[in-house]
Amino acid sequence: MPQNLLYEINSNHLKNIDILNQIYENEEDNYYVSLDFSKEFYILQARAGFISTSIRLSNIFYLLCEIQFEYAILDFKNLHISKKVKSLIKKDDFIFRVNHNIELFFKQLNLYHKNNWLIDKYEKLIKDIFYNYKSDDFKILTFEVYDKNDNLISAEIGYKIEKIYTSLSGFCSKDKKYNNYGKLQLTLTANYLQNNKFLFWNLGHPYMNYKFDLGATLLTRKEFLKRWLSSLL
Repeated sequence: MPQNLLYEINSNHLKNIDILNQIYENEEDNYYVSLDFSKEFYILQARAGFISTSIRLSNIFYLLCEIQFEYAILDFKNLHISKKVKSLIKKDDFIFRVNHNIELFFKQLNLYHKNNWLIDKYEKLIKDIFYNYKSDDFKILTFEVYDKNDNLISAEIGYKIEKIYTSLSGFCSKDKKYNNYGKLQLTLTANYLQNNKFLFWNLGHPYMNYKFDLGATLLTRKEFLKRWLSSLL
């Protein structure tokens, strides 16, 4: 976290275009905190282009809203499918499911990630949106890959805003027999999004090579926001 001071953000800030533009133009800061774990605030910050994790400061649990300096974006025409993934697809010993078992997803996520940030009030918020928010403009999505014995091998969670999908977190089994199943899940997710006419996939931070192996490109904050905001008009 590069900045020394964290500013608190609320719904009024996100609804004020002048304040929001100041946040967008601030090239020194990228993180903001909030105690608002309501569905309304979360959707507002997501629509504004933030991607949120969480943080505990002085024993207080905050939503950590980040307007990133750079973003990894996948246009589906650029999707690259490795030979190993093509081999797994041909082998067809998996089951791909969407929104099948969010409870199992969180159980497995906590097992695989010791420093998981999708916990506590944040986990409750995501489940609340998943179960109770009924607008098609914003939805929580899980993409899950199981073996033929119904074991969950790899999965991720994120949200759709209209026709854009943004990743939040995920996991993949470390068992050697499931090598490349994480890449398989990414490929199947990309195919699903393309087949359902999504505009692009917001993969978030551009610091992981697997995103570029998949075919993602890097956008600066300015480039990202131009495309993001125009796509949501």
